[in-house]
Amino acid sequence: MTDPRPAAPTGSRSAALDARYGRTGRGRKPLLFGVIGALALVALVWLLWVALIQSNPPVSSRLLGFRITSPTSATATIQVDRSKSVEAQCRLQAKAADFSIVGEITVTVAADSPRQQAIDATLTTQRAATAVVLVGCTTADAHRPN
Repeated sequence: MTDPRPAAPTGSRSAALDARYGRTGRGRKPLLFGVIGALALVALVWLLWVALIQSNPPVSSRLLGFRITSPTSATATIQVDRSKSVEAQCRLQAKAADFSIVGEITVTVAADSPRQQAIDATLTTQRAATAVVLVGCTTADAHRPN
């Protein structure tokens, strides 16, 4: 028995078989997977850069203690640790009972000073302070306080 229909060209026969068996062309999936893979790789490289490079700032600081010496003065002691011999700027604020800033000072740590040191700073206040807060230290390369 023969098929009374004429033989279809090879390209359309393939299309007919694809339609019959639910096969689809490759389409854009490989391109989509490639783009997603490239974006994931960029995100991974950025994450590693942030974790390894940016997690070691050139300067770190902490407040060791403070004393309110008078209604217009407060003294604070800070610990400054630098990984390189760079100049650092450390900012301190004196705060009143209502949390308003009543005094502020920026202490400069010279590049040729010891890398780890305790520094005393005296803040002049507008009125009585109840606390001294260390905002943090920055360098010319690292603008976020640490």
